[in-house]
Amino acid sequence: MSDEKSQQKEERLALIRHSVSHVMAQAVTRLFPGTKVAIGPSIENGFYYDYQLPASIGLEDLPAIEAEMKKIIDEKQDFVRVEVTRDEAKKRFADEPFKLELIEELPDGEAISIYEMKNSDGSTVWADLCRGPHVANTREINSAAFKLMNIAGAYWRGDEKRPMLTRIYGTAWENPKDLKAYLAFLEEVEKRDHRRVGKDMDLYSIHEEAGAGLIYWHPNGGRMRVSIEDFWRKEHYRNGYDILYTPHIGKSWLWETSGHLGFYKENMYSAMEIDNQDYFIKPMNCPFHILVYKTKGRSYRDLPLRWAELGTVYRYERSGVLHGLLRVRGFTQDDAHLFCTPDQMEGEIREVLRFSLKMWKTFGFKDIKAYLATKPAGSVGAQEQWDDALESLRKAVDAEGLPYEMDEGGGAFYGPKIDLKIKDALGREWQMTTIQFDFNEPERFDMTFVDADGQHKRPYMIHRALLGSLERFYGVLIEHFGGAFPAWLAPEQVAVIPVADTFNDYAKQIAAELKAHDLAVSAELDDSRLNAKIRGCQSRKIPYMLVVGQKEMDEGTVSIRLRDGRQLPPMKIADFTDYVVKKVETKDLEL
Repeated sequence: MSDEKSQQKEERLALIRHSVSHVMAQAVTRLFPGTKVAIGPSIENGFYYDYQLPASIGLEDLPAIEAEMKKIIDEKQDFVRVEVTRDEAKKRFADEPFKLELIEELPDGEAISIYEMKNSDGSTVWADLCRGPHVANTREINSAAFKLMNIAGAYWRGDEKRPMLTRIYGTAWENPKDLKAYLAFLEEVEKRDHRRVGKDMDLYSIHEEAGAGLIYWHPNGGRMRVSIEDFWRKEHYRNGYDILYTPHIGKSWLWETSGHLGFYKENMYSAMEIDNQDYFIKPMNCPFHILVYKTKGRSYRDLPLRWAELGTVYRYERSGVLHGLLRVRGFTQDDAHLFCTPDQMEGEIREVLRFSLKMWKTFGFKDIKAYLATKPAGSVGAQEQWDDALESLRKAVDAEGLPYEMDEGGGAFYGPKIDLKIKDALGREWQMTTIQFDFNEPERFDMTFVDADGQHKRPYMIHRALLGSLERFYGVLIEHFGGAFPAWLAPEQVAVIPVADTFNDYAKQIAAELKAHDLAVSAELDDSRLNAKIRGCQSRKIPYMLVVGQKEMDEGTVSIRLRDGRQLPPMKIADFTDYVVKKVETKDLEL
């Protein structure tokens, strides 16, 4: 589908969804007299509407609301736009406090638009304060192509000091086929949900009683994390990085100097007093790396410096936005800082981008898009610096042949950036890698290097989070593979399954030989029947199951079953070991 046709389709869907939200609001006010309505926009894949209801409702009420919506659609009501004055709008919505608040905030002298829903006789049955647009008539809404999905609480205007409203979410499409496809997609999303898979595979847990948003890595998750971190460290050394380890807390002056206390305090944990000094737990690693830089004088001959750290940081997130591994309060940031001369800037950016793409493709992500974020209002740094930095980012993206979009004004106050967004196996886009210039901290910390002309100059500083945070990356990775990880990442790589107790010793021997090659192996020696053992290993998503009996013991072989039910030809134990070790060493994504 062409970009133009795709845009037209999205615009049409947004029109339908916004119209369905009004149909839903009319249905809710019919069924629950006394309801006060707030706002009801279209959103990606659907719509929602917020209400202050006279009584609480639950998911069991959604079918009745859907049925009433279908009645309204069958009434073939017109959507009619009318313009009124502020005073007229106030009269029309005199009993709607949320609408009155919105009306008060509209510019003086500007006509206010209302969308009325009218019956065939021209009588208005419902109206809403709205800019629109909408479909002309409810007959344009397919009553078999929408579904109400969920109910949630939402503070009015997102302010926890304001009233808590009831939000009803729904989805709407042009036809039932598209609705069916979307619901099937959601079913697959639910099956891959990292919280569900993480529990089933015993990867991690969260203990609210001990602290929300903090991750406990279980042995299986820990083994995967070691594989990821070992690969990360090896690749960083290969790409000219050195690895730092820095403290978890620092005195308040450090965060005052960096600017975090001024710009980021609401996301930092409260200070703790030590020796009559305020200390803060770190929300990021960069000020510590700067202190290391400043331990001695630096020459242009020392640059570029590429310093990376898997540094655990802590940021306060509201409990309402915490979400499994994807939104947490404590996480290990895949962090790096590059210090270079202006002449080295372009080459360093290209190298960082090339490195990032190689890492993502190794993990199985190939659909990658870049977003170039430009200078926002209130930024620091000379315009020339911004222009040069942005051009370096653009050249790097072009050199790698990456598709990109401009994110106008989306840079941080201290410099432009590249964000890389990846698409997973379900086509969902995730923002992961960030390559960010910083014109702020080198100035604040008075960082210098001695250039070839003997003059002290400011180095350029580049922040780079490649995977983002290990926790969030791990959540995305789980959902991308649905827990069926390639052998090099799988927490359990091989299971040896004897067909009867008499072959337990042979199974133990094979397991020991495989473990000697650093493979994660289990010998399934319980009293379960063979088929039950195989099903159990499949549910644990173990890549390779080795079934052994008399024939295999006599011939020194193994029968190989893959987790998807396929079988490989029997192999000698040494040949199978070489086969799996090669899969692991080459980071092969296929079994």
